[in-house]
Amino acid sequence: MRTVHSLKELRTILRGYRQQGKTIGLVPTMGNLHEGHISLVRKAAEMADVVVTSIFVNPMQFGAGEDLDRYPRTLAEDQDQLAAAGNTLVFAPTVAEIYPEGLARQTQVVVPDVSDGHCGASRPGHFEGVATVVTMLFNMVQPDFAVFGEKDFQQLAVIRKMVRDLMVPVDVIGSPTVREDDGLAKSSRNGFLSPEERRVAPAVFQTLQAIGEEIANGRTDFQALESEAEARLAKAGLRPDYFNIVNSQTLKPANPDDRDLTLLVAAFLGTTRLIDNLSLSR
Repeated sequence: MRTVHSLKELRTILRGYRQQGKTIGLVPTMGNLHEGHISLVRKAAEMADVVVTSIFVNPMQFGAGEDLDRYPRTLAEDQDQLAAAGNTLVFAPTVAEIYPEGLARQTQVVVPDVSDGHCGASRPGHFEGVATVVTMLFNMVQPDFAVFGEKDFQQLAVIRKMVRDLMVPVDVIGSPTVREDDGLAKSSRNGFLSPEERRVAPAVFQTLQAIGEEIANGRTDFQALESEAEARLAKAGLRPDYFNIVNSQTLKPANPDDRDLTLLVAAFLGTTRLIDNLSLSR
């Protein structure tokens, strides 16, 4: 496995692989890798001859007061995990490499509609930052496909729409959420939780499961269920950001006759913001 930091190096190496007729898969990450990330790399390795994992903490997708400065940078540990998972190439550029003219002068990609609401409402500009850097990574790597985790459900929807609308020749593949034994979705931000907060954190997925069971049993009073979910989270010691029941395709508020639903949740535990989701069909 090799690690490169410049676009020039990246393109030189990938040109050689393409000349050999090899297929290329991309796994975009911000580093501080855990088993969820590694599952994406393994999935890509099953499908491609060459797997490129990018490690870049993207400042454009962090808002004022968010945790950009304290986001863990663990490149050496990440490299060890990636090598063991069958990764081929690590692309770990600097901020100057990606945004040579600075953020203020950078062309941005805006994906309307699916970026609205949910995390888009709570984190203004976040999905513009995600869509911009992913578009750049697609152009830099030119992969045959890219793998993203389904834990970031709205992000996956944004990237899929971006690819459709801009006719980007990259297949976007979602991979199931990887969880701890107690149901907590694996996330780099879990490391910010205190021991006591970590004991409370499984309430996020437990609430998703409880509300999902209510829907499976026939309830369609979705606004009431959302309120019940937020009350349940608050009782457990979390501060709900949102709990939304949506149409899985449009991410708009669900109607009683919708068949495919997704429950989206974000909640604060101390200063750490946790997100998760659960999809179901009726």
